[in-house]
Amino acid sequence: MRRIGSALLAVSMLVGCGPGTQAETPPESAPAAEQQQQAPILTTTNVDVAIECSGILEFANTASYSLLDRYLPSNVVTNIVNRRATTPFTSLADLSTVPLVGPARLKQLEGGARTMDFIDADCVGILDGIAISRDDQTAIVALVNSIDDSELHDVLPDAWNGAVNLLNARPFANAQQIADTAGIGDVSFRNIRNSATLSRPLEALFTAINAIPSNGSYGATTLRHFDWWNIASANHYYRDDKTCFGLEPTSVPYGASIRPNLADAAEVRAEVQRAFNYVNGNAHISPTVRDAGLANLNALTQGRSFKGCIITYENDPWSRNTVHIYVDTVNGFSVMTETWWAE
Repeated sequence: MRRIGSALLAVSMLVGCGPGTQAETPPESAPAAEQQQQAPILTTTNVDVAIECSGILEFANTASYSLLDRYLPSNVVTNIVNRRATTPFTSLADLSTVPLVGPARLKQLEGGARTMDFIDADCVGILDGIAISRDDQTAIVALVNSIDDSELHDVLPDAWNGAVNLLNARPFANAQQIADTAGIGDVSFRNIRNSATLSRPLEALFTAINAIPSNGSYGATTLRHFDWWNIASANHYYRDDKTCFGLEPTSVPYGASIRPNLADAAEVRAEVQRAFNYVNGNAHISPTVRDAGLANLNALTQGRSFKGCIITYENDPWSRNTVHIYVDTVNGFSVMTETWWAE
């Protein structure tokens, strides 16, 4: 059963916070929110608790002292109860600011929340500092098992050893195995989760663009996950013009010219819009998919800087392809467009 807990809603249930104090609706009984169900969803914002796991926060915010004391040392319970009397917990990071609450205590809280039915099997649990859902896990495993080398290293810019270990050890069966891989920690695991789940509306738009039929004279391809290095370093027979920016010297493709400035959000958005317009996307794609995808792109590019390449190539005198590659310099979020025409 999928249930939605709310740390903020839970505080309204609280009538006391001292030892032995009970809430008006005792947390020992199944919370009212447990009756709510929802369709499978992914974590779509950069938070540390999936909706399906929000019962962990609800448990910390509403369980009585005596109930918490079953799962945690008394001094830890006292610290939690004293702190929540001031303001409810809204994240795992927030909980972790409580004295004596670290990863082990968070797992004990998770255990209590699971035993008391604040969470169920739709919440996988807390891994490397974030609580992920079953749907998150599916997306994370699928990404890690299929992601290209160049993209994974961009997603994990400060965990290259971890990236190598993931590539060597895959395929993985579950997210726990990924989190347990040497070189993967809180920051890198969260980066992987974000790469796997945050851009689904944009990916849906890209899928719709790619599905627009071509008459053989022109077309467009848009990609969210791809091997930018192999694409940028490929050689072409007739014409091969490359301009790159923000790349390490050892990563610059042979023969490419260097642009001094990085790409910004406006450039990335304009290029995706150009590819959409190139194939007359408004005539083929629903406004709902279009608007959700572009809004997602706007959110993920706001204030960001991108490295990448712009490539124009021809394999013969009767056709031309133009490729734009953009990769976030910090978190590895990447998009690629390719438009082409042929006589």
